Amino acid sequence: MLEVLAPVSGLSQAVSEMPDPVFANGLVGPGIAINPQPGRQTAVAPIAGRLVRVLSHAFLIRSPQGPGVLVHLGIDTVHMQGDGFALLVAQGDTVEAGEQVVSWDPGYVTSTGRSPICAVILLDCKVPTMPCDARAPVTAAQPLFSVEC
Repeated sequence: MLEVLAPVSGLSQAVSEMPDPVFANGLVGPGIAINPQPGRQTAVAPIAGRLVRVLSHAFLIRSPQGPGVLVHLGIDTVHMQGDGFALLVAQGDTVEAGEQVVSWDPGYVTSTGRSPICAVILLDCKVPTMPCDARAPVTAAQPLFSVEC
């Protein structure tokens, strides 16, 4: 069983409601979206594992069991070129679930005309539906969902 923690605090929603067709249509994989609370936050690792890809606005953690989780902070935030994000880890680091990864401000993302909504995408694990209540408040580092991979 893989337990996935919420990387940020906010309100969960179906990934299909995201304003990005790649995530909304499940092209990256199944997942949950989180509309983050306003104000500076620190995104945390949703699972324990190795950071196989780290960008200012997104990170991918591979668990020792194989499945990975991608966290993408905001939509089109790649175009911000790191502005407003502060990495607290490096690619290749090993992290524990709940460990701080990146500091960011969803309000600043909104002020640039972008959506701050976050994608939490499960990789290398086929699940028919995500076992998470849509439109539920979530707190960073608290369980978001568990799946059998």
